[in-house]
Amino acid sequence: MAKKGSDDKKWAPVKPTSPTDRHPAAPAEPEPTPAVGKVQPAVAKPTSPVAENKIAVVEANPARDSSSQTLETDGRMRVIIEGVSPEVDAGRFSIKRVVGETVVVEADVFTDGHDSLSCVLQYRRQGEIEWREAPMLPLVNDRWRGEFQVLEIGLFEYTLCAWVDAFKSWRHDLPRWEQAEDIALSLRVGAELTEKASQRATGADAQWLAKRAAALAGDQDLDYRRQLGLDDELARLMHRHADRQLAIQYEKILGLMAEDERARFSTWYELFPRSSGSAPGKHGTFRDCETWLPRLAAMGFDVLYFPPIHPIGRVNRKGKNNTLTPGPDDVGSPWAIGAEEGGHKDILPALGTLGDFHHLVRKAREHGIEIALDIALQCAPDHPYVKRHPDWFRWRPDGTVQYAENPPKKYQDIYPFNFETGDWKALWEEIKSIFEFWVAQGVRIFRVDNPHTKPFAMWEWLIAEIKKTTPNAIFLAEAFTRPKVMHRLAKLGYTQSYTYYAWRNTKWELIEYLTELTQGPGRDYFRPNFWPNTPDILTAALQYGGRPMFMSRLVLAATMTANYGIYGPAFEMMEHLAVKPGSEEYLDSEKYQIRYRGFQELDGPNSLRDFIALVNRIRKRNPALQADRSLRFHEVDNEQIVCYSKTTDKHANTVLVLVNLDPNYTQSGWTGLDLAALGVDPNQPYQVHDLLTGAHYIWNGPRNYVELNPHRMPAHVFRVRSSLQTEHDFDTFSG
Repeated sequence: MAKKGSDDKKWAPVKPTSPTDRHPAAPAEPEPTPAVGKVQPAVAKPTSPVAENKIAVVEANPARDSSSQTLETDGRMRVIIEGVSPEVDAGRFSIKRVVGETVVVEADVFTDGHDSLSCVLQYRRQGEIEWREAPMLPLVNDRWRGEFQVLEIGLFEYTLCAWVDAFKSWRHDLPRWEQAEDIALSLRVGAELTEKASQRATGADAQWLAKRAAALAGDQDLDYRRQLGLDDELARLMHRHADRQLAIQYEKILGLMAEDERARFSTWYELFPRSSGSAPGKHGTFRDCETWLPRLAAMGFDVLYFPPIHPIGRVNRKGKNNTLTPGPDDVGSPWAIGAEEGGHKDILPALGTLGDFHHLVRKAREHGIEIALDIALQCAPDHPYVKRHPDWFRWRPDGTVQYAENPPKKYQDIYPFNFETGDWKALWEEIKSIFEFWVAQGVRIFRVDNPHTKPFAMWEWLIAEIKKTTPNAIFLAEAFTRPKVMHRLAKLGYTQSYTYYAWRNTKWELIEYLTELTQGPGRDYFRPNFWPNTPDILTAALQYGGRPMFMSRLVLAATMTANYGIYGPAFEMMEHLAVKPGSEEYLDSEKYQIRYRGFQELDGPNSLRDFIALVNRIRKRNPALQADRSLRFHEVDNEQIVCYSKTTDKHANTVLVLVNLDPNYTQSGWTGLDLAALGVDPNQPYQVHDLLTGAHYIWNGPRNYVELNPHRMPAHVFRVRSSLQTEHDFDTFSG
């Protein structure tokens, strides 16, 4: 509501489009809202499909037709807001941040003529009525920037509000007048503007502004009164009580998903529980897994990821090395889920009981580790779902179900769901209940198997539903598929995603891919999680590169991205034999048999344990490595050496990494460092401390010599220290 003395003509700006407003049956239309003030009440919105806990597809809102303006629109509204960033798919999807991060928003904001503008960034938690505001400041070419900090987990909204600022225009021109009569007239105008602001204000602000208006219109010296008009305190109060009757709010309300720290920075270790036994040939249990926890914590892992832990089907069970002729003792693939003992909400009896699992979850948290579960939405032929809900599967004319295939791979022990079933709503609800069940058991991190083969609409609905009750839930998409599909899953709510990292080996490939991930448009919603190996991926580089290749791929994964993981025991022991030439499948794959690895072997001289622990320790001690957005590449005149850096705000922590991509030969070269990106004074020497070897070097300028022998240490991970003491820093220098 306008204060007394304000313009009696009121205009209600068009309601911004919120992501939660969109529904295919009810496209958003312009609706009146109160004039935008410092704190604006939110407009009641149509209930979103997600909010109603109903299964529905969320569709984009039709674009506003700029040609539909009529005389009913207040023509005095002169501000244009466009080019807002970050904004994902015209506001269709939310951006992602973690608690503690700063959200920087930019936009093109301008008007006709030469009047000055004011612009504010508005933000609030979704569901709140009032907006909080942060100032936006002009950059160049009508570009404005503002920022706010995320302090809580949950869903937030943000938008922009701008107006032609008569006081700011007046203040800009005031010092330019030269003739006394022009100055006097200008001061009278300023007095009127200030008096009106005093009527919009209350309390002490109103009294202060009224006195200043009287002083501006008084009879004291012109120069003195002009200085009063240019006073910073006057500018501050006039902005606080600005006349926003003709303010424009951006036409969309944009979404922000705020998550906890582990969404941005995590270190994963994949372990098959059945291989955790205390002796060869003995089936591991959850109690056996507990003996691994101190070791994994000491190595710096904070997520212990299990492949499916459910009963394993017996029909069409696979034997060792994926054979179709299993023996009586073959344990089958954990991804062939379901048997007479139960399905997705049950535990393989050989692993223990649900109580044993609860105990493991608690023990893991005592070591700073969270258990992540694999959710694979598929069934063995003897899964209870097949009998209870036959319409959830695709039946062929001969009365059989089409098993899963990914040519040339065949999965005769797996039935995929038919998501085009007429009973799809019940299927969706049941799948949601699987996640809810494991959340109730203390799990909040899920690695989802092949999410790209399930409906996008289901994931958008399901993830939103889970996050209502478990806002800190984390979903990792195991989606090795086409780029646009991977990005769509991230937009729909997946917290992190597998990537193509395993197959990016050359310097050019790494630079191109990492630049895309960290500087491209996907940086606001796509969080990469780098894995040099998985039970399905043993790349040629690891098969033939030896220990240097395992070390270099680990350093790259752990320092290029803040989230990374390894298929643990196999990587520690540098297992590199494929089942056959040209294959990426492990020989004697743990997917089909129990593999015993004792701690004596894992902690022995042929293990990478100590190196992995060192790299993880470096990650935890250097905040620069705990985020991705600051990644920058630097020149090296050798195509076998890649060089990049990460830094925190104001360069409080800067890490420079160089990796030899050649596992066989020593490579050397001269750097061409971007010193500004490193926060280094180009006229002063600086120190680089190799955190892998402990060596210290004093460097000067951008060009410095590097040499990396892969058989000694294939990488440098430098902590850059730019503040070196000189003789000027000692009292004796001054005499």
